[in-house]
Amino acid sequence: MIDDAWLLVLVGTGIGVAVTLLLQLVWRVAHGARDLGSDAERATFRTLSLASRAAVHLRGGLDTGDLHRAARALRTLLGSDALAIANREGVVSVDGRTDVSADAWRVASSVIETGRRQLLNTAAGVDAVGAPVVANGRVVGVIVAFAATVRPPLVRATTEVATWCGAQIELGELETSRAALAEAELRALRAQISPHFIYNALGAIASYISTDPERARDLVLDFADFTRYSFRRQGEFTTLAEELKSVHSYVELERARFEDRLTVTLQIAPETLSTVIPFLSVQPLVENAVRHGLEPRERGGTIVIAARDDGTHTEITVDDDGVGMQPDELRALLTAGGRTDHVGLRNVDSRMRRIYGDDHALVVETNPGAGTLVRMRVPKSQPFNETERPMSP
Repeated sequence: MIDDAWLLVLVGTGIGVAVTLLLQLVWRVAHGARDLGSDAERATFRTLSLASRAAVHLRGGLDTGDLHRAARALRTLLGSDALAIANREGVVSVDGRTDVSADAWRVASSVIETGRRQLLNTAAGVDAVGAPVVANGRVVGVIVAFAATVRPPLVRATTEVATWCGAQIELGELETSRAALAEAELRALRAQISPHFIYNALGAIASYISTDPERARDLVLDFADFTRYSFRRQGEFTTLAEELKSVHSYVELERARFEDRLTVTLQIAPETLSTVIPFLSVQPLVENAVRHGLEPRERGGTIVIAARDDGTHTEITVDDDGVGMQPDELRALLTAGGRTDHVGLRNVDSRMRRIYGDDHALVVETNPGAGTLVRMRVPKSQPFNETERPMSP
């Protein structure tokens, strides 16, 4: 059975203290098992390892996932004779003794009804303690531990395990919400692309079909490349090199419409091409420069796209010599929640803040008649996980 010394370790597994302990212990394991010389160090590492194993299967909630593996890890962690996990509908997993399911639901039902920890002397001749799993202020399930005699350390440990399980479920829900938000943000960008750009691009292609079929063919290929990239479903991140390919296709289609009124210059340091950036973050800035900076001017203008290595960051800028805007108007469109024609600019700013923090918001310099420069700084250390890895360039 887990003793009091490890209750604090268990509670901390969801916060920075546990992360620090785990990193220290993993480092020691990597440098030889002999470094885990004390019983305390070995017990701490074992506790964190079991908690980590259970966490993987709890993030999906108590209605999905491999809860049998979670129950096995939690029973080993507590050292109990049996352990049951229940949601609000019934017992979903039992590890250890198989004759306690009915008693587990008796305890769990009482916990769900009262919202408080419950003790029970069961018909199977063992004691049980049930503790509520609370996520977002609601009892979503119960952890029930069985032992020949339930002593205070097991009661406290089961309570802490249930609290920790609730935290893991909340983290899973936050991750699901984050993914849904990211998808919604990309849908907003794609909705912007669809009506405005596609209409103009197809009109430009049609104008070349009879006069310059070869140019029309190249533009069709650019259009296919651009839409394939923009509507892909391969994660939230890409590389600067991949994004610039999409920018190239976009610019070629706009040049067909603007002809010699649009000039685009690249100033890209080669070492920045492999930088991982949020998907569809540079292209919307270029589109914003075309639509709101150069299109209102009869003579068009120039856009300079630059990227340089800034030590811990890659700095990317999109600079146009278009009509510009009032700084107060710019501030309003970035902070207001209402409708705006500058969907891409606001969207990229919002995503940069969400992914990297407010100190990585877009920096925009503009004034009427002075053009607009948009600067984004992307950290080289990235937050994506294995399922979000960018496509290779």
